[in-house]
Amino acid sequence: MEGFQWNRPVSLVLYVVFFFLSSAAVSEANIAEYDEHWEQRRLQARAAAEATYHPDPVEVTNSFNRAVHRAMKEESSARRQMLGKHHRFSGPCMATNPIDRCWRCRKDWATDRMRLAQCAQGFGRNTTGGLGGKIYIVTDGSDDDVLEPRPGTLRWGVIQTEPLWIIFARSMLIELKEELLVGSDKTIDGRGAQVRFADGCQITVQYAHNVIIHNIHLNDLIVGKGGRIRDSPQHAGFRTQSDGDGVSVFGSTKVWLDHLSLANCQDGLVDVIAESTGVTISNCHLTNHNDVMLFGSSDSNPKDEIMQITVAFNHFGRGLVQRMPRCRWGFFHVVNNDYTHWLMYAIGGSKNPTIISHGNRYIAPPNLAAKQVTKQIGAAEAEWRNWVWHSQEDLLMNGAVFNNTGGDNQRKFDQNDLINPKDGSYVTRLTRFAGSMPCRTGKPC
Repeated sequence: MEGFQWNRPVSLVLYVVFFFLSSAAVSEANIAEYDEHWEQRRLQARAAAEATYHPDPVEVTNSFNRAVHRAMKEESSARRQMLGKHHRFSGPCMATNPIDRCWRCRKDWATDRMRLAQCAQGFGRNTTGGLGGKIYIVTDGSDDDVLEPRPGTLRWGVIQTEPLWIIFARSMLIELKEELLVGSDKTIDGRGAQVRFADGCQITVQYAHNVIIHNIHLNDLIVGKGGRIRDSPQHAGFRTQSDGDGVSVFGSTKVWLDHLSLANCQDGLVDVIAESTGVTISNCHLTNHNDVMLFGSSDSNPKDEIMQITVAFNHFGRGLVQRMPRCRWGFFHVVNNDYTHWLMYAIGGSKNPTIISHGNRYIAPPNLAAKQVTKQIGAAEAEWRNWVWHSQEDLLMNGAVFNNTGGDNQRKFDQNDLINPKDGSYVTRLTRFAGSMPCRTGKPC
């Protein structure tokens, strides 16, 4: 018979090779059952990433720096009108950066929650989350059934296909039985309650777009066992074990993480990988962890060049070791953060990432071997000298050293194209309210 015939030795080898390649491709995604549903989501996510990618990232950094200058000018005027000193969360509201000034000093934040969707800056500036959708109230803090979650639980809300603005009826301690798979067009808004995720599994944003996670605590999260987990009303599939991150962003676009308190998770505190782009991580407080942030997880995935991430107004605090962040391939704007602790290094990278460090404060540890802010990984000096790692207006303290690099490559730009950032001496004011905040209804937050 002519045509295709099964040649057992060759075909078996090809089948085995295909099986292992497929397994490798999805194992990192924690998808054990890679079906048509996930393939469709992957294709949609890739299209969204290409649409979100900004061809002129310098314009985005300039826009961000201009917003900081405006906010600081307004904040300075307000400070002159104040008398006496106040506790951080008492006295007149003093929103100290452009993201917070957009919403924090308004008494009506609880009745106008969706105003937050106007407030993102940086590469995630177009993230609106559940804007325009219904308010969904989490009344049940349990997570007993990951296959058929009950209405009223957080898991039921995040898997719905419609836009939702998710809030909490009261303070809750949530122990996720398995990773929480957050769908597109969702906001998880913890304002008005103390919402803590602890001793359970991670929050995962995978092949999704337009997600805001705001004002929650995440600590002591662990690896999940995996199994059959529902990710939409129409689909449930088998997952491998999760990583044990705080928040994992995988193949997703327009994601904004704001005012999170993160500590001591089993893997990373925040991982943004697999061609995710249009991401802002802001106003977070991070403590007690080794591998803090990972942006790009593979030296063999040049498609991660599409990644564009802003890291702003965060406090990298006690007990941190390294990776704040650790970058591959893409473009990363690290701006007006407070680095008060690290044991090995603060910012690392491989595979020629562009890292723009603007107006940060870096306080080096006493260890003479750990004074370097930066670490180039997996490349000889002759190679990494041509990467674009620029420091501008950073405040380097206690002997901290930022190793500037810059040679001829396709993402090189003229330093004169950049708007000067607010310098590192302002960082303590800009990051004063980093982390989850105790917002009370009817009062400025």
